[in-house]
Amino acid sequence: MSSELRTRWIQAGGKIPDHWGIVTLESLLKDSKSIAVGVMYPGPDTDGGIPLIKVGDIKGGIVAETPSYQISPEVNQEHKRTQLLGDELLITLVGNPGECVVVTPLMVGWNPARAIAVVRLANPNLRVYLKTVLESAAGKHLIDAVLNTTVQKTLNLKDIRQLPIPMPSGETIKAISSFSEALAARIALLRETNATLEAIAQALFKSWFVDFDPVHANAAFLENGQAPSLPAEIQALFPSRLMESPQGLIPEGWSWRTLNEAYEINPKRQLKKGVLAKYLDMASVQTQGHVTADVSDREFGSGTKFCNGDTLLARITPCLENGKTAFVDFLEPDEIGWGSTEFVILRPKGPLPEFHGYLLARQLLFREFAIRSMSGTSGRQRVQNDVLASFNLAMPDEEVAKAFSQVVTPIQQSISANHRKAQTLATLRDTLLPRLISGQLRLPEAEAVFSEMDY
Repeated sequence: MSSELRTRWIQAGGKIPDHWGIVTLESLLKDSKSIAVGVMYPGPDTDGGIPLIKVGDIKGGIVAETPSYQISPEVNQEHKRTQLLGDELLITLVGNPGECVVVTPLMVGWNPARAIAVVRLANPNLRVYLKTVLESAAGKHLIDAVLNTTVQKTLNLKDIRQLPIPMPSGETIKAISSFSEALAARIALLRETNATLEAIAQALFKSWFVDFDPVHANAAFLENGQAPSLPAEIQALFPSRLMESPQGLIPEGWSWRTLNEAYEINPKRQLKKGVLAKYLDMASVQTQGHVTADVSDREFGSGTKFCNGDTLLARITPCLENGKTAFVDFLEPDEIGWGSTEFVILRPKGPLPEFHGYLLARQLLFREFAIRSMSGTSGRQRVQNDVLASFNLAMPDEEVAKAFSQVVTPIQQSISANHRKAQTLATLRDTLLPRLISGQLRLPEAEAVFSEMDY
C-alpha cells in the first residue's frame, strides 16, 4: 500500500526521501466517522443563532470574521456532529476544492455548511502540517485528479480519505508546521490590516458624501459650541447647513449630479484584437477591498477595456449583490487592460478624486439602487448602463474633493502595497513549503530566505 501511495505522490510532482513514511489521510483520523460534511439544510437566517461557515467566508485559508449567516438552535442540534470544538481541520469541497482552514478557538461552537468537510485527527497537532501538504503543488494536483466535474468541481469525502500524506519524523513535522504558521500569520496580518483600512476609507466616504457629517458638525458648533472631530483646515471646507432640493437635503453650495454627468461610463479605449494585454476575470475581483486576486496576459478578443484610475463594477447577479468592485492600479502607465463584458467601467469627471467611484460602488445605498434596477432572466439579471446612469450623487466642491483625495489615497495605496506583500509571501510559501515537504530544503535555509524579507 505504501509503495502505491508513494508512486501516486511522485506522479503528482511531489518528491519524498526514502526514509520518510507515507500514509493515507484516513489513517490519521480520530476514528472512521471523524470526517463529515457540515449542515445539509440550514433553513432561514436566524438572528442570535449559531454562525454558519460557508465556502465564501473562507479567504486565503482563514475565516476572517464571524459569518453573517446564522442557523437556528434546532437546526444546529440536528447537525451537532459537525459543530466545531476547536481542534478540527476544515476542507472545502466546492468553490476552491481542497482549501483548508485550521479551526481556531474563536470558531468554537460554529458549524460549517455542507460544502465543507470537518476533519478530526487522532493528533490535532498535525492539522497545520496536513493543511500544508494538501495545499502544496503535489497535494493540489492529487485533489484536482479526483474532482467530480459533472456540474461543478466537487471533492468527495471518500477521495479525501485516500489521499497520500508524506510522513517525516515528528521533529520535521513540527518544524515545517512552525514555518508554515509563521508565513500564514504574516499573510493574515496583512489581510486583516487591509480589512481595517478598507473599513476606514468606506466610513470616511459615507461620512462626507452620504451622511454629510462634517456639515452637521459645523451646525452643532454654531449652535452649542461642540467642537468638530475633523482637523480645522478640513472642517472649514464644509458649509454649516443643508439645503432642500428635489433629490433631498444637500450641503449648501453642492449640487446633485447623475452618475452619467459625474462619470464616464465605459469610456472608449483603443486595444486591437489579438494584442496580448492584461486580462481580469470576474472571479479575480474581490468582495472586500479594491485589489484583484490575479491578472493574466491574454490576447484581446472582445470585452470591456480599462486603464489605471478606472473602477470596475460587476453588473451581473450575484456578483453585484456581493459587491464585487475593483480599482485599477495594477497596469503600467498608459497600458490598457481588458476583462469581462459584465464589468461596468466608471471614470470620474471634473473634481472628483479617482477613488470616489470605487468607494461609491461599495456603498450599500448605491448597490441597493443598482440591484433594484436589474432586469433580465431569473438568476442572470443585469443592471443596464442607462439605468445606472440615472443614479443621483452629491457633488462636492473642488476643495472638498481634493481634501478627500489627500486623506484617502494614502490609505488605498497602503492597501495595494500590503496586498502585493501578501502575494509575495504566498508565492514564497508555495515555493518553499513543497521543498520542505519533499526534504529538498532544510528548515534553516527556508528561514534564512524568510528573514531577509522586510515584511
